[in-house]
Amino acid sequence: MTKPSLPQGTRDFGPETVRKRNYILQTIRAVFETYGFQPLETPAMENLSTLLGKYGEEGDKLIFKILNNGLDRPEKEQDTREAFEKVLQGKNSIQLTERALRYDLTIPFARYVAMNHQQLTLPFKRYQVQPVWRADRPQKGRYREFYQCDADVVGSRSPLNETELALIYHEVFTRLGLTGYTLQVNNRQILAALANRCGGPEKMTDITIAIDKLDKIGLEKVKEELAQRGLSENQILLIEEYLAVKGTNEEILSGLDKLVGHDPAGAKGIAELRTLLQSLSGSLLPTPGSSLPSPGSRLIIDPTLARGLNYYTGIIFEAKAPKEVKMGSIGGGGRYDDLTGLFGVPDIPGVGISFGVDRIYDVLEELQLFPADVFVGTQVLFFNLGAAESARAFALLQGLRQKGIRGELYHENLKFDKQFKYAEKKNIPFVVILGEKELGEGRCNLKDLRSGVQHSLTWDELMETKFTER
Repeated sequence: MTKPSLPQGTRDFGPETVRKRNYILQTIRAVFETYGFQPLETPAMENLSTLLGKYGEEGDKLIFKILNNGLDRPEKEQDTREAFEKVLQGKNSIQLTERALRYDLTIPFARYVAMNHQQLTLPFKRYQVQPVWRADRPQKGRYREFYQCDADVVGSRSPLNETELALIYHEVFTRLGLTGYTLQVNNRQILAALANRCGGPEKMTDITIAIDKLDKIGLEKVKEELAQRGLSENQILLIEEYLAVKGTNEEILSGLDKLVGHDPAGAKGIAELRTLLQSLSGSLLPTPGSSLPSPGSRLIIDPTLARGLNYYTGIIFEAKAPKEVKMGSIGGGGRYDDLTGLFGVPDIPGVGISFGVDRIYDVLEELQLFPADVFVGTQVLFFNLGAAESARAFALLQGLRQKGIRGELYHENLKFDKQFKYAEKKNIPFVVILGEKELGEGRCNLKDLRSGVQHSLTWDELMETKFTER
């Protein structure tokens, strides 16, 4: 007999976990909707050609490829063997695989826009909540199957979009109680200017891939990787000087201006960061008299932020969990002004962000920030005290269900103790007890298990009960 197991990096979610996850997802969706974003869904798998080459050298290695059907046919055996040989040599073969599980939601969205741009009203604001898959090494906060929540705007170059996306982060995290979050920002134009000073645009990918690993491997290892990628000692010294720019946001902007501000790309990137900073620090944004942090106070300009994905062209974001939790990134995104050009539809600018739902879940769990009522599924349990009694209880239950009250009738006539234990284990806050006496009087007893308070109610009074905190 095969012992049941799960693929590494995947998980089952029981009822309690699903309720907590739904709390996060509903919070994010509600904020997306208030900012005018519309829902969208795309298939779990895409053509491999849609995905390859869009995520950089490291990202392409993490794409889950799907084997073609019919590879076991005798007439295809030779072709299949030759195709496997190509794969072993590090090449791709459409004879073996033409499709793959989606790596993220951004590239499928770009493909959707490219296919439907003539029917869309631009700017088009969409949000998407679906699972993605990555052939990554599983560890805390890193899974092979996980959900992403994306919000993107295409068809607009207005800096208002970046401001609103930063505010969406702020509003979601504030509603979830993660007021200690930080939002790190940089601009790929600044990194492009740095690449220009290091020999030209062709150095951009080498520099960003190495810089993106700074938190994981440290400065010395980054310098070693840059040397392995062919950068000279002077170029590495310049990058080290760039990575050393620190201070307040204004001090960082001044430092960047001295280093790369003379380059047109650098000047553009610095100006865009300054515009975002000023927008989020505006006097109209914080709520007067509020003790909560303002959006601008959570924004940190971080020159080391690179986000190794090749498609970013402007401002980039990375949301970090509160410092007391060792989790790191819980969201990220940025501007990509020609992503649809990869699919033959140029000049449709875009910008978007993503929430890491699984990591946010782990952070809320560790900080015990889930509200108490998120655990409540069934609101009221009717005890089963006999055939006639349970028939009347079921009729009353159906009446409450029609009013939107979530309720159950215990499945059989057992001792009170077992029925009480069932309610307690399921965190059901109310029980209705309707015995032979109550049946004759047209009444029932409603007990709040949280407070221990019990009331005798008529059946009409029961129908008007809200089943909230009494």
